[in-house]
Amino acid sequence: MDTVKPRRYDASRRREQARLNHEAIVAAARQRFLDDGFTATTIASIAADAGASTDTIYKSFGGKAGLLRVMCEDALKGEGPMPAEQRSDAMQAAETDPRRMLRGLGTLTTEVAPRIAPLLLLLSTAAETDTAMAQLRADFDAARLARMTHVAQTLATKTQLRLDLSVDEAAEIMWAFSSPELYSLLVLTRGWRPERYGEFVGESLVGALLGDAAAATTPDLTATSTAVPARTQESTHPT
Repeated sequence: MDTVKPRRYDASRRREQARLNHEAIVAAARQRFLDDGFTATTIASIAADAGASTDTIYKSFGGKAGLLRVMCEDALKGEGPMPAEQRSDAMQAAETDPRRMLRGLGTLTTEVAPRIAPLLLLLSTAAETDTAMAQLRADFDAARLARMTHVAQTLATKTQLRLDLSVDEAAEIMWAFSSPELYSLLVLTRGWRPERYGEFVGESLVGALLGDAAAATTPDLTATSTAVPARTQESTHPT
């Protein structure tokens, strides 16, 4: 008598469905939060929009605060198959010209800021009445400063910073130029194109951080280099 071999359990389909459900919930939450605000948005409304159950959302994200944290983390990855922070590290390591490195960081801002800035601004509004949201915004601000300190340290290995700047001060300047508040003022309020905003950030960093000799070169904003790999290539965390 032939024995029937048990079929192997294929978990790939289940993982793919879980990934699609996760993306649908995050996308629905982002739309609801930005349209209705944090306080007015309910888990039930997000679940209905995503075609998911409220239990699934609570189990996967822990509630609205957890959802917003995941949304911000996803936004910081940028676009394309490789997270923006990894692409940024690769660009910084490969780029020998500090000016082009900083302009590359400005260009990267064009990709990441439209994704993350509205969420951080939403966090700031929610933080006015919600201590958990205030802590979440503080966490992201601290992480961004730590990231800028890492970038400033890398920059200092490639060139002489302005004589009046320490690495920590350079990091604080980059932290200010990568803030959602600056993006809000120039892009959301004044209507700048993100590309113009990115060029402004890059050139401002060159002028603010580099010594006269390093900064005194006419910017070449049209040149292609290792400064910023195409966002769809596998090759940048905002700045």
